[in-house]
Parts: sequence; structure tokens; C-alpha cells
Amino acid sequence: MHGGAGFLVVMPVETGLPRRSPLFASSSSADDDERTMRLRHSRLGISLSPHLFRTKMGAIDRECHVRVLVAEDQPKMASLLRRGLESDGYAVDVAENGEDALWLGSEWDYDAVVLDVGLPKIDGFEVCRQLRERGRWAPVLMLTVRDAVSDRVEGLDSGADDYLTKPFEFAELLARLRALTRRTPSPRPTVLEWDDLTLDPGTKKVSRGTVPIDLSPKEFSLLHLLMTRGDVVVSRTEILDHVWDFAYDGTSNVVDVYIRYLRNKIDRPFSRETIETVRGEGYRMRHDPEPR
Repeated sequence: MHGGAGFLVVMPVETGLPRRSPLFASSSSADDDERTMRLRHSRLGISLSPHLFRTKMGAIDRECHVRVLVAEDQPKMASLLRRGLESDGYAVDVAENGEDALWLGSEWDYDAVVLDVGLPKIDGFEVCRQLRERGRWAPVLMLTVRDAVSDRVEGLDSGADDYLTKPFEFAELLARLRALTRRTPSPRPTVLEWDDLTLDPGTKKVSRGTVPIDLSPKEFSLLHLLMTRGDVVVSRTEILDHVWDFAYDGTSNVVDVYIRYLRNKIDRPFSRETIETVRGEGYRMRHDPEPR
């Protein structure tokens, strides 16, 4: 970024150029540069807020404190969202497909993301999932015409913070955005490690060394509980309370069944014995760093 009188203008990132190239340059022809950038980004399907282009004399624009990315492929809806949010004081950038939304969300620090599920190229679920994998933790509000419980569950499991079905009242969207942006940004969940076994709560991924391990949601929750407790014994009752959320009736063997599933995935293929049975007590993790 160069100083000097006048305006600071963001220069476009062209296809084929490194994305980490300098973004700012001073120019006496700020208006021409801004128009050029808008034209180039419009060809990419990206609509950028004027607050991104310039700040007078290098100072922060104090009239806009919250910056939002809107990913919406319907031009009319995108325009309505942008105008409504800007009239409420937000700085708004718009992407009309999933690839552009993923790029913008990865490259810029947003206070919130309004993400349509039905985006072309990459759908909203996958955009959200990849943003979380890249360590981008801005709150995400998903928009969709899908109102089935399974769709809402998929959206929240992909990393979204809230879910709003179309059609909706704009006042409700604003209220939800205010609630999301009032929250302290969520820190990235701590990655758990036990010898060479790794569990990432943020991305829902498990691996043994460099080998990824595919677990069901219940298997993941069970392993997460065991790894959190480490070498402390976890009873069957505790496991049922935390993983299945129903009272242990003394006869169910569902815990033992899922322990066997876990061992078949995280231990036996690697000749390990990480999960230890403590007779009459429950289960715990044990160190077994070398293959048998």
C-alpha cells in the first residue's frame, strides 16, 4: 500500500496472476482505476463494495463497521440483498457462483457471510465446508428454498451458524445477521492428537498418520469423547449420555457395538490397540505408538 494524498484503490487480481500480489496502489486517476476494477470483476461474477475500493486519505471508513459477503446467483435477489444491507449500514460484496464465493471468503476477512445453497459451480454446503477447512470462521447464514430437516442439518453440519428458508422477511434476515455479528468470532476448535491418531473437530476429519479415516457421525462423536478424556476411564453410561443422549438402561449393547466399529477403523487396519476395555468400568485411550 502506498501513501500520499488522494484515494487508495484496490487493483484487480487477474486470472493467472498470484493471488497474493499487491492489492493496493495509489493513483491520481482513482475513478478510472475503480471503474476498470469493477468491470473486470463483473466479468468474473464478483460485485465488490465501494468500501473495498477506497478509503479517503487512507483512513478507515467509519460509516461502515461490518463487512458482509453475499453469495447469491439470482441477480434480482442479489441486488435486493445488497441494497437492503447497504441501506442498513453494511459494506457488501457479492459473488454469483460458488467458486467466486470461496475465493472471496478465503482471501478477505468478512464479519459475516450470507450464503445461498443453490450456487452454480460449487454449492453453498461445499463452499461453507471448504471455508471452514481453510480456517475461515466468519459466521455463515445460509439461504435456501429447501426447508426439509435433512437440508437444515446438512447446512449446519457443513459449518453454517444459522439457516433461513426462502421466502423470508428482510427484517428477519437483518435480525439474524445482527445476532451473528454480535458474537465473538468462534476460535478454531483444538485438533486432538493421540500418538499418530488425529481428530479435527472443525473439519470433522480423522487420520492415522497420513491415512484419512472415514467415520460415521456417531463414531466420530464417540472417538472425540474418548480422545478428550484421554487415559481417564469413560463409563458406558457417560458415553450414552454424551453420544446418544438417552439414559442407559443396563441392557443396551450399542456402546460395545460402536467401540467395535471404531476399533475396526482406527486400530486393526494399522495393527494398533488404542482403545482399551477396562472390565466393569468402561473404555479409555491407551498409548500404542508402534504397529504390532
